[in-house]
Amino acid sequence: MKFDNIAVIGERELVLGFRLVGIGDVFISTGQEAVKKIVGFMENKEYGLVLASESIRNSMDKSMLKRVDTSLKPLVVFIPMPGEYREQESVEALAKRVLGVDIKGLKGA
Repeated sequence: MKFDNIAVIGERELVLGFRLVGIGDVFISTGQEAVKKIVGFMENKEYGLVLASESIRNSMDKSMLKRVDTSLKPLVVFIPMPGEYREQESVEALAKRVLGVDIKGLKGA
């Protein structure tokens, strides 16, 4: 999958790191303001990939979280703040959540 435009949204420490590696579309935003920005990204489809701080996920209600988790354009990926530990989502769980495909069942096929 090729991503035409990539956006990063979250805390200052997170987005500045991505700016340093060459991603130009970074947005310092948290809480409900960040949720509204992600909704805007989903409506205008300007970005193919949105990297968002894990803390924004906690600001979303269940229906919004379901909408974001099933979106393919843009694909929204939540990432933890640097130095913050969290259990990582497996590739199998990500494929099932985003694509609705259980790749564990395909391994033996």
